[in-house]
Amino acid sequence: MTATRIGWIGTGVMGGPMCGHLLAAGHPVTLFTRTRAKAGALVAQGAVWQTSPREVAAQSDVTFVMVGYPREVEDVILGPDGVLAGARPGTIVVDMSTSEPTLAERIHRRAAARGVRTLDAPVSGGDVGAREATLAIMVGGDAGAVAEVTPLLQRLGKTISHMGQAGAGQHAKLCNQILIASTMIGVVECLVYAVRAGLEAGTVIEVVGRGAAASWALNHLGPRIVRGDFAPGFSIQLLVKDMGIALAEAERRRLTLPGLALANRFYQEAMAQGLADQGTQALYRVVAKMNGLLP
Repeated sequence: MTATRIGWIGTGVMGGPMCGHLLAAGHPVTLFTRTRAKAGALVAQGAVWQTSPREVAAQSDVTFVMVGYPREVEDVILGPDGVLAGARPGTIVVDMSTSEPTLAERIHRRAAARGVRTLDAPVSGGDVGAREATLAIMVGGDAGAVAEVTPLLQRLGKTISHMGQAGAGQHAKLCNQILIASTMIGVVECLVYAVRAGLEAGTVIEVVGRGAAASWALNHLGPRIVRGDFAPGFSIQLLVKDMGIALAEAERRRLTLPGLALANRFYQEAMAQGLADQGTQALYRVVAKMNGLLP
């Protein structure tokens, strides 16, 4: 059986290892990233770099997009030199970025007019999940297209869930981000309290992380906080972007989400303190500073 020809756009902290899994599975990969040097490791493994998303899509059966912001998604898919300009009828475009549900719907309509199928398939699991291929993948779009790309998605994640039609994957990811944003506040306040009470924070994580208060954030990011490791598996600025999308969607649907609005204020303060590029666990530094535990 001929291997599916893969197009890949975006090789950041998560996109790079995700693309690498498909390459390692034997699929021919054509890729594009704004900074060519970021694709160097994948090119060394056999991927072919192209000069535009249009050229990538023209040579691919399935084109994946993994970029940071909705404006980038719109540019690389709908732009004059974007994916849809090069995609052939019958091919599939899978946007794995966290973006706006309404943009996913618009991309679907534009693509359908050209005979191209699209899926919005954002992921959860951070840099660790991307490296270990254990991501949770939330998919919106046509069931037939989902079935076709599922073997590819299984190379990237452990849980692949079809959430509904176009935009449903993005809505599911916003549910995920709403929960993550507020959960992190609980994690950092727990650790600040532990330190002030004279407890060993690592031991607190070990005990609490096996009880009713356990969470992915506590068990995976808590130890990073204890080590002083604030490198981004997922950056504060990207979570602020996601919270902004969720708050706008909530307003559009006449929903009030006070917990999310509160979490957003904390992360905005982190941005103001120059922590935008650090991981979401760097929220600890904001709360610790408020309580005199850090200068």
